[in-house]
Amino acid sequence: MVKEANKAVHTDAVDEHEEMDFAAMLEESFKDSEKDALINGVVVAIKEDVILVDVGKKSEGRLNASEVTDENGNITCKVGDVIPVVITGFRNERPAVSHKKALRKDRIKAFIAEYNEEEDVAFDVKITGKNKGGFIAENKDGIEFFLPRSQAAVKDMNSLMGKTLKVKIIKIDEATESIIISRKKYLDDDRKKRKEIVQELIDRDEVVDGTIKKITTYGMFVDVGGIDGLVHYSEISYKGPVNPGTLYKEGEVIPVKAIKYDKDKRHLSLSIKAAMPDPWDEIKDELETGDSIQVTISNIEPYGAFVDLGNDIEGFLHISEISWDKNIKHPRDYIEEGQVVDVEVIEIDAKERRLRVSLKNVLAKPFDEFRKKFKVGDIVKGEITTITAFGAFVKIGGIEGLLHNEDASWDRNNKCKELFAVGDEVEVKIVKIDEEAEKVSLSKKELEDSPIQKYAKTHENGDIVHGKIRDIKEFGIFVELEENVDALIRKEDLGQVNEADLKIGDEIEAAITFIDDKKNRIRLSVRRLSKLKEREALKEINKEEKMTLGDILKDQLK
Repeated sequence: MVKEANKAVHTDAVDEHEEMDFAAMLEESFKDSEKDALINGVVVAIKEDVILVDVGKKSEGRLNASEVTDENGNITCKVGDVIPVVITGFRNERPAVSHKKALRKDRIKAFIAEYNEEEDVAFDVKITGKNKGGFIAENKDGIEFFLPRSQAAVKDMNSLMGKTLKVKIIKIDEATESIIISRKKYLDDDRKKRKEIVQELIDRDEVVDGTIKKITTYGMFVDVGGIDGLVHYSEISYKGPVNPGTLYKEGEVIPVKAIKYDKDKRHLSLSIKAAMPDPWDEIKDELETGDSIQVTISNIEPYGAFVDLGNDIEGFLHISEISWDKNIKHPRDYIEEGQVVDVEVIEIDAKERRLRVSLKNVLAKPFDEFRKKFKVGDIVKGEITTITAFGAFVKIGGIEGLLHNEDASWDRNNKCKELFAVGDEVEVKIVKIDEEAEKVSLSKKELEDSPIQKYAKTHENGDIVHGKIRDIKEFGIFVELEENVDALIRKEDLGQVNEADLKIGDEIEAAITFIDDKKNRIRLSVRRLSKLKEREALKEINKEEKMTLGDILKDQLK
């Protein structure tokens, strides 16, 4: 009896325990079902860090005050306010609630209600977290989405954290209020769309409008039909590579044409100039060598300048074609950017897209101007511009004349490089004007008496002189009479002197046969010297004979 009584007591205790466990389990199931449910709660108390909200449970829900605090630290609700919350969990029978999650759930509901599956639009989300199945993402409105790992289209899962991606929706579960997104679907659809658009652009070969999205130093990225293509800086203008930043602005709509597509790199090349008529086709039959045209100096370099014809064609003006001045140091000394000038076409090749022009050809020729002002024999002043081994160039009236070493000084040992420096002003005489070669020869030594002219003042024909042999030629011998005074003894004038016995440096005696102080020439003759000596000897003999006869007669008369 006691055993049965104990058994009955034990059975009652077990039943009571099972009822308690079942009640707890039921209560827990109610709690689970209530988690994340959207509830309109009433604020019943505001404490320092916690807001107490009546959510219809035994105990008020605890809401972190930070969820209803503005940027200035002020709580945005007051006792009695009704605010949406969700239960996020229970602790000691007291529910924990969240206002922010409630707002998110509300936004998700609104998003799902407005979603149109047929639109299939792409949008941006930012990866904010991850779990075993994938990633949590948010859009700009704070709506949460789920991105499965299989739809992330990336090898390194950690690389997506904090990144903003373009995605598409692949599934919406209204019951769980979850939205599943896919980056893979967006990329696949984008590739397909790009391929279709690019193929259409290439096949149509037509001009389309594009919007400039970004300008770089090497070109511009232009949006055509939702895909970006590159307009390289060489495809902007027919005049050649240009800086796109000086011609266009981001957001500007421009005409372009698709010219190439690299399937491997998925790179679309666009062209602005291909979308315009080729200006070279217009001028190839209209412009010829020798034509005079008006151009604008567009760019100046040390070696020349580029000129703009005004129709997207650029020509080149070499530094040597800017001025008749041969000593031009830099084009900027003669022209400036933006200047409008007349030039002559000196080369045109439409096939090679090459145009060369000359500015100096339309300017007055300095040599022609020189001929109008000066003549042979004029004594002028000029500036030494260049000194070479053979002489110096002197600038006179826009041209350069040559002062040769032998015309710089009567001293044959003097050279221009020893007598002058670049920039020196010199007085010279014009001795020759070669109109065909357009060359002018100058002389400085002709402005003073030559050594022969000075020598002629103290010597005359018939004088017997002594000199030193300076040079021996086939036709005769040059004899130095004084410093820089040379005379010639022709071979036939050597008389009885054996040419083979003569050598440079030997002393020789001869007679002056003529002096030409205009042409600076002196001729000597040994043969004439012999005749003069014979004549002198006869004079002496005759003189002695006359004296002897006179003396005889004188003596007879005594």
